[in-house]
Amino acid sequence: MNSLSPLDDYPVHQTAEPIRRVATSDRNFYDRYYFNCYPADTADVFLIVGMGQYPNLGVADGFAVLRRGDDHLVVRASKALGTDRTDTTVGPLRVEVLEGLRRLRVVLEPGHPETTDLSFDLTFDGVVPATEETPQRLRRLERVVMDTSRFVQTGRWSGTLTVDGRTRQVDPGTWLGNRDRSWGVRPVGEPEPPGRTAHEGTPGFFWIYSVMQFDDDTIVTIVQEDDHGRRLVEEAIRIRPGAGPEWLGRPEHRLVFAPGTRNVTGATLTFHRPGCETVTVECELLVPNLLGIGTGYGLEQDWRHGMWQGELVVQALRRDVREIDPALLMFCPTDHLARFRIAGSDTVGTGLFEVAVIGPHRQYGFTGFADTYPARDNDRATSDPVGNQDR
Repeated sequence: MNSLSPLDDYPVHQTAEPIRRVATSDRNFYDRYYFNCYPADTADVFLIVGMGQYPNLGVADGFAVLRRGDDHLVVRASKALGTDRTDTTVGPLRVEVLEGLRRLRVVLEPGHPETTDLSFDLTFDGVVPATEETPQRLRRLERVVMDTSRFVQTGRWSGTLTVDGRTRQVDPGTWLGNRDRSWGVRPVGEPEPPGRTAHEGTPGFFWIYSVMQFDDDTIVTIVQEDDHGRRLVEEAIRIRPGAGPEWLGRPEHRLVFAPGTRNVTGATLTFHRPGCETVTVECELLVPNLLGIGTGYGLEQDWRHGMWQGELVVQALRRDVREIDPALLMFCPTDHLARFRIAGSDTVGTGLFEVAVIGPHRQYGFTGFADTYPARDNDRATSDPVGNQDR
């Protein structure tokens, strides 16, 4: 079998193998794009796009998910990964790198049966440098289950977005967002036999990933904790054009939950750097995009990232969020379009607040996977089951 591809003509090899053969035989190796896009002035829609390749599974897939009011619109596609890793097209969805680390184009072609409700042609222009984040490396028993690298970048969008036949001009003066690129090893595809890990029990998953875009800079925060609040990954940096990242200190969090659920409706983040004043950011959550519903992040048994679907399969889904099973939301990571205010200043920004509180977590009183947050008199929380706000 000829394993060569066009990338082998470039001096970019990292091993003695052709580029198509990654350095590990782990089935869970992946290489992924993530984008989000929103109008900062109206904050009435929140679009998320992802695309991944899984060389050891022979699969490429992608999705677009839009939240607008109570509508949850998804277009997803999967195909057999071909010989050319530079082919970042999956059905009607494609990503084009126009200028590395600077400009990218993301397209969901109209004219397909599955893109009747949603299509777009969008170009991302970075406004801060693409910046490496802290690598994520975790083991379970002795096996490496997470070993990933990622970089992040905020920017502005231009182009068009069409929803239900109505096209909106995407003006870079008001349409913002962030993107990331990640690659490495994390669980993908069909579930593997649990083996001894079934006896060890399922660990919880506590995760905050926030990308705050202000006029002059960007703040990136990552917190991953175990059931007891012990840190597995943390990051808190400020990114400015023309400068290296600035460490802000240890990030701490206070989440507000809707009573009787695990839906996060508000948050406060604080940054503690020795010898400096504590920086506090109030996070107002505006539009919750249910990242785990229909996109491949593991909630549906028939569609997971890297799962073999066939030579090419394209599907469209539309859900009313009020009709989604509340029990499913207990396991659903949510990407919130958020507004951020730095306490003691007039600094206000917008961006991503991604959160998942799955399983036990001592700080918030969760002891298992099924318990919800109790109602208390001093909770600043809404009873809206998915945190939607009327606009």
